[in-house]
Amino acid sequence: MRLLMIGDVVGRPGRRACRMEVERLVREFGVGLVIANGENVAGGNGITRETADELFSCGIDVLTMGNHVWDKKEILGFIEHEARLIRPANYPADTPGVGYAVYRTRENQPVAVVNLLGRVYLANLECPFRTVSRVLDDIRKYTPVVLVDFHAEATSEKTAMGWYLDGKVSAVCGTHTHVQTADERILPRGTAYISDVGMAGPQDSIIGAKVETMLEKFLTQMPKHFQVAGGPYQFNAVLVTVDQDSGKALNISRIQRYEPVS
Repeated sequence: MRLLMIGDVVGRPGRRACRMEVERLVREFGVGLVIANGENVAGGNGITRETADELFSCGIDVLTMGNHVWDKKEILGFIEHEARLIRPANYPADTPGVGYAVYRTRENQPVAVVNLLGRVYLANLECPFRTVSRVLDDIRKYTPVVLVDFHAEATSEKTAMGWYLDGKVSAVCGTHTHVQTADERILPRGTAYISDVGMAGPQDSIIGAKVETMLEKFLTQMPKHFQVAGGPYQFNAVLVTVDQDSGKALNISRIQRYEPVS
């Protein structure tokens, strides 16, 4: 079984990257399920019904979120009814939406996807480590194949989650920083790990934002609105191969694609 996890999809360039790359990758590698982090898909912050539907139409099966989940208030109108969209599981229990779900691959095999939000430099939510332990007690009834999107800032917290879940889930894929790391590996007990999957978004940018705007922010220390950059896209993802019976990862490989520039 092959799972494709796409990094944070940022704005219009990220959506264009998904339109151009997802279906060809599904065909090329025989991908069973496609997951993407969608918390930056609408103008760089949050998600709307329209932008979610655009990503689903590209062949993405599941959208995970993060600290920008509530930035577009209209999400409250559809998150309860959209089973393909999950928010971090360590929000309080009465928060709208769900933090994990079981999906079916193109071959009708069950796969669980869990979304967690880190606490280092981010919101002080419930403990993601204790939360995922509770979640796994329920998931094991349905499938041994589990992919965790850990949306977190600190690589130390992400690495700790990888070791904590080694042998308990199929993959721990970090998101949030928009920069793909080169530390992908299979941990000793069979869990695929990477600190950050990266970004689908504008290549000539600072984590998806206009270079000049972000440079001014750093130089002046004045607040600046996140403006999504234009230009050619980059597309970062990981391909995880999993044994469907044991749930153990067999391989993880990084994917980097770039829009041709004429």
